[in-house]
Amino acid sequence: MFMPRALKVKRPVQGPGHGFNKKSKTDQEDCDQTNPQASSFQEDACEDTRTQSDTGEHLTESATCDSGAPSSSDNEDEDEEDPVKSFKKSQRWPEPGEPVCVMCGRYGEYICDATDNDVCSLECKASHLLQMGIRAGDDAFDVKDGNADKGSSKSHHSAFNAVGNEASYSYREDPFISGLTDDQVERIRSELGIKAEGNDVRRPIVEFEHCGFPSLLSSNLRKAGYEAPTPVQMQMVPIGLSGRDVIASADTGSGKTIAFLLPVVVKALEKAVQGVCSPLALILTPTRELAIQIERQAKELVMGIPNMRTALLVGGMPLPPQLHRLKSSIKIVIATPGRLIEILKQKAVQLDKVKILVVDEVDTMLKMGFQQQVLEVLEHVTEEHQTLLASATIPAGTEELAARLVHDPVRIAIGEKNQPCANIRQILLWVEEPSKKKKLFEILNDNKLFQPPVVVFVDCKLGADLLCEAVAKVTGLTTVAIHSDKTQRERNRILKGLLDGNFEVVISTGVLGRGLDLVNVRLVVNFDMPNTMDEYVHQVGRAGRLGHRGTAITFLNNNNKRLFLEVVNRVKPTGSILPPQLLNSPYLYEQQKRESQKTKMRTDDTLVTTNNLLDIIKKHDRRKK
Repeated sequence: MFMPRALKVKRPVQGPGHGFNKKSKTDQEDCDQTNPQASSFQEDACEDTRTQSDTGEHLTESATCDSGAPSSSDNEDEDEEDPVKSFKKSQRWPEPGEPVCVMCGRYGEYICDATDNDVCSLECKASHLLQMGIRAGDDAFDVKDGNADKGSSKSHHSAFNAVGNEASYSYREDPFISGLTDDQVERIRSELGIKAEGNDVRRPIVEFEHCGFPSLLSSNLRKAGYEAPTPVQMQMVPIGLSGRDVIASADTGSGKTIAFLLPVVVKALEKAVQGVCSPLALILTPTRELAIQIERQAKELVMGIPNMRTALLVGGMPLPPQLHRLKSSIKIVIATPGRLIEILKQKAVQLDKVKILVVDEVDTMLKMGFQQQVLEVLEHVTEEHQTLLASATIPAGTEELAARLVHDPVRIAIGEKNQPCANIRQILLWVEEPSKKKKLFEILNDNKLFQPPVVVFVDCKLGADLLCEAVAKVTGLTTVAIHSDKTQRERNRILKGLLDGNFEVVISTGVLGRGLDLVNVRLVVNFDMPNTMDEYVHQVGRAGRLGHRGTAITFLNNNNKRLFLEVVNRVKPTGSILPPQLLNSPYLYEQQKRESQKTKMRTDDTLVTTNNLLDIIKKHDRRKK
């Protein structure tokens, strides 16, 4: 049931329901000498250890995928292994980047197989199983693999019967959906702003029950708060479940993560892992914070499903625990490209068994800086896989490149493509550079506008630190800055504090600008206008997650003149009032003039056909009549 994380613990390759992994006689003696109060927890563990020793089933895992598995008698480290800790008070507190116990916050040294959550001791494991509704009696710690031991406990079977037929799951259109007329389906799409292009596009679902998920997956979906699908989930989930490639564009906060996670989880359920270093699903993201969020949501969906482990591979965190995690028959890997390539070079993971690939925030992932890394990762993935690409904004140039990564895709667009979320009130203010701080202080002191926590976006790391000091000094508000120079532990702390409401103002560079569900944020201030309108769409989108209404205030001046035309074209249709300095700007006039000339040239470039050939000749005939 436990999977020790410490690298010095050499783990056997075994089934998902196996018991403890204590191997040596030293460990057995430690069990016997344990405090009598712990006997109820350790009795089965010691017995399980003796059984493994007597039957000679003890194998140690290799450091990489390619090496063999030497017997335990050959391993000199066996005698140094520590017994599984009985009580949380015996466990130390975590170091930066180490896993944390789901119950008490201490070092999450072990993985509970029943739930794939990190725990620090037998005590917290028992509490965790009890919390999850799995009986934590003696037999809960002595569950054997179903194939090896037909007499496994009833509590184990009752916990997992719900997914007993997971391997045979395949998406079938619900009779209710099949019974809808084509006009009704188009009306649903039209009213919800769903556009789907491609061959043989699946009809959208109306409820998650229409997917016919295994009961435990459905239960986890409800427990996580996903009761009704959002428009992007209604259309993307059935298409993803049917195995089609997808390019999806939807508003920020529209639920794209669950829309691609459900097909990922179902695909991972289809077959067993073929080797401890060969995942079946891979999700690539541009930032560590987004990867952490996606893994947390994935764990909510696979809670209690046997052998459905996830691995988080991101930079800024210690590498050894991530390498060790990969030895645990991982099915789903969530990674940033840089760290994944580093691990691929060490041959600690193989991607040749990947059946489904997700690239989140695909417009960022296919830009310079990430593009080469993504293509390098794809070289390790077999051609026979499903690909899901998602983002709030997919520019035309990026979509052309993305189309090369997919085969016969379905293109899904929710709402107006590449436009800011309709739930966000956008306010654009013309503010000259010297007056920006004063205007920000006015907003933070305005009782009608100020709704903590507030996220303020700036364009550089030094600017974030300096503005943080100024806001804290002038307003007295609890203020913190976050950017890429902060350690990952500090960034995680700040993000958690933001979600918990511990900070009133967070000054951020673009690290919080994409994908993160900052559900309690209702006000975003773009202190510095982003460099592109796509980034603008993502940053203002932090204020309107999952249908909530929010406000985004953006400071604008002549330093942003390059974006004037795009600002007008994207923001004006939303009904937002634009500053007169922008509308009367000579820079805007010049940009509109050039755009008009380009449009006219495209119009004049008429295709020559048999029917219009004479008209074109007459039009260009310069002879005097």
